Amino acid sequence: MENIYIENTVPATYLWLIIIVAFVLSLAITPITIRVAKKTGAMDIPKDNRRAHDHPVPRIGGTAIFISVTVAVLIALYLGLLDSGDTVGKATLDPRREEAVLGILLGGACIYLVGLIDDIKGMKPVVKLCGQIVSAVIVFAFGVRIDFIGNIFGPGVQEFGFILSLIITVIWIAGITNCINLIDGLDGLAAGLSAMSAFCIAYVAYIFGMYPACFPMLAIAGACIGFLPYNFYPAKTFMGDCGSQYLGFMIAAFSILGPVKGATVVAVIIPVLCLALPILDMLFAMFRRWINKRPIMGADKEHFHHRLMRTGMGQRRTVLCMYGIGGIMGIAAILFSRELYKETAGLFAIAFMYMYIVLTDSNRIVPTIREKKSSDKK
Repeated sequence: MENIYIENTVPATYLWLIIIVAFVLSLAITPITIRVAKKTGAMDIPKDNRRAHDHPVPRIGGTAIFISVTVAVLIALYLGLLDSGDTVGKATLDPRREEAVLGILLGGACIYLVGLIDDIKGMKPVVKLCGQIVSAVIVFAFGVRIDFIGNIFGPGVQEFGFILSLIITVIWIAGITNCINLIDGLDGLAAGLSAMSAFCIAYVAYIFGMYPACFPMLAIAGACIGFLPYNFYPAKTFMGDCGSQYLGFMIAAFSILGPVKGATVVAVIIPVLCLALPILDMLFAMFRRWINKRPIMGADKEHFHHRLMRTGMGQRRTVLCMYGIGGIMGIAAILFSRELYKETAGLFAIAFMYMYIVLTDSNRIVPTIREKKSSDKK
């Protein structure tokens, strides 16, 4: 990978400003969303054994995350923090970059509304997917897109045409959106993993001088941390689809905002490494449902966190274990960005070993994928 580290001129006060604004807003607004949910009936009522809770819980806490991130990003935009180079902090943002940021915020608002409707009234998976695609197309229309891929091990760039760029961008954004949405199954799990991933991406983006990705990721991390005191076990509120979809969408969109050609690794590969746990969980779930001839977009209780729960660890320890695996992968992503490939491989080997332990038991050496039919159990 070409070494393109940039000497950063951004004062640390700007970084802390965005984190603190998002954190304080999220911490202050979440109790309000709890009261609103109770008055409007926006409650998650356990109706099947797939739920990990046994009593109604408010489920629109993602509203606090949405407002906090939006306000923090707008402040960063106003202060000119989303540009690159010596112009940062001088309110001289490139108009095209400003339009792109506003496009992401618009797409984020759209995906938030899709999730909010799903939380309050319910929505078929295919309709939800259509909402994700529309939101991704909005972002693409504002110039935020994957239109090239660089060779991380040497020079050379592969350019994409308009149609191929649209398809790849939509798949990327919708894919990451669903990854966070599917991992949101235990108290504090999605918020904690999103915060860790956002921090890691922000750190790598800062190294490369990619402030358009750095500051929004700090806003996402700050909002998640402010939400966690109300969401960690035992949760007083859930983020709901309006929160989990929004987090995945914003992480995916801002990670590809205006990368320089030599830093494509930051735009695509680093988020994949940071989010490897939810991505692998999603892919394994899709493969499992396909093998068992069940709806790909359906729900079940066979995710990594569900399997850990069945070992008797309980919600709190299960979530902390998932944090540990996610943290290992986040550190591996940072090492990868610094061209420490052997160290990266070592950490990923450790993470995959723990995932193997989660997916198997003392009687099997391979994960259980095919479900037993009722006739097989007799």
